[in-house]
Amino acid sequence: MASFPDCVNKNDLDKAKFIGELLVSVAPFDQKSGREAWTVAFAPNGSYFAWSQGHRIVRLIPWTKSLRSFSVSAGEEGTNPTSPQRLSRQDSDGSLTVPLADEPREHTIDCGDIVWGLAFGSSVPEKQSRCVNIEWHRFKFGQDQLLLATGLNNGRIKIWDVYSGKLLLNLMDHTDVVRDLTFAPDGSLMLVSASRDKTLRVWDLKDDGNMVKVLRGHQNWVYCSSFSPDSSILCSVGAGKAVFLWNMDKYTLIRKLEGHHNDVVSCEFSPDGALLATASYDTRVIVWDHHKAAILRELGHLFPPPSPIFAGGANDRWVRSVSFCPDGRHIASITDDRFVRFWSIEERAPQAIASLSNGLCCAFSPEGSVLAAGTRDGSVHFWECPRSIAGLQHMCRMALRRVLTTQQVEALAIPTPLQDYLAYRVI
Repeated sequence: MASFPDCVNKNDLDKAKFIGELLVSVAPFDQKSGREAWTVAFAPNGSYFAWSQGHRIVRLIPWTKSLRSFSVSAGEEGTNPTSPQRLSRQDSDGSLTVPLADEPREHTIDCGDIVWGLAFGSSVPEKQSRCVNIEWHRFKFGQDQLLLATGLNNGRIKIWDVYSGKLLLNLMDHTDVVRDLTFAPDGSLMLVSASRDKTLRVWDLKDDGNMVKVLRGHQNWVYCSSFSPDSSILCSVGAGKAVFLWNMDKYTLIRKLEGHHNDVVSCEFSPDGALLATASYDTRVIVWDHHKAAILRELGHLFPPPSPIFAGGANDRWVRSVSFCPDGRHIASITDDRFVRFWSIEERAPQAIASLSNGLCCAFSPEGSVLAAGTRDGSVHFWECPRSIAGLQHMCRMALRRVLTTQQVEALAIPTPLQDYLAYRVI
């Protein structure tokens, strides 16, 4: 079986530009489990990049500074201007290069246990706590405060102040590994945790980390969750074939999306909220119209397409992670076949590829120009995303779909071809 369809020659595909990597120290115990980079994350404002580099450690890197390091200038002594920069962390002992006055500082955080999930969160003052009856709070989060949530192997969630590295909250209620964390994008500091204890838990950090709700429905481990851009819908996936959609105003299950043949391990909404991408061990990424529970695209990683029985087993094309680019036009996937793929939503074959061994997770930078991928050895690799100027049509479509569901689009008095375009049904 092949990694690409017969109509696609791998050698003809664009090669994504590799721009750099972040390495970790090599020690005798590093060959044991626990050194994996299970999560990579960018701060929403682009100030920081964080990754779980294994053995309890989270590294916080000023993103702008790192990006300058990757782009080696031609005049710099002893460097090759065409080579990516490798930032080795082997000698790091806390004594870091002093940053410029206006730059954030680099941090190393020892979380006390293996880190599985990471998420950045920031507050919008006008978004009040949902617990309106409580008048006194221990913490008052300012608009300029940036938080990092870490989900640990022992079931705890620790909340850190990014700029100072100070531990603020220690949330304890899960009874197993906290596999994934996600903040509501609306600045309310509502945090959702996904755990191997088969539950999702909703926390209100503006109410000192009070647990608001437990979402039950998964029959096995929960691997990942993701908010829609307007924070109204939560998607969750796990050890099972179904994709769960939750109403986050009422904390109720909206529906389950059926279509995968194996565990679903990663999910993310498009920037306009119209599409949902899910990655599965069944060798596919499915792009859904979640409003209609309809499959719009199937992005295959094994050809000819495997039977449901083969896809449902331990094949060698498990898709580990999927991420939607902020431009709304590209998707990235990480797979066990040692490729990173960049897809255009208009095409059924990859637009560009890159080599990556033992990849586990990926995330786009806030501006969408760079993809970061974490690996089993705790390192992170970076590539430039394929770039093209978005057409006015696509920009208008994204603007409309931020406020209109598919059903509302279909109710518009416009020609059918235009409805299909707005509903992402045409390529």
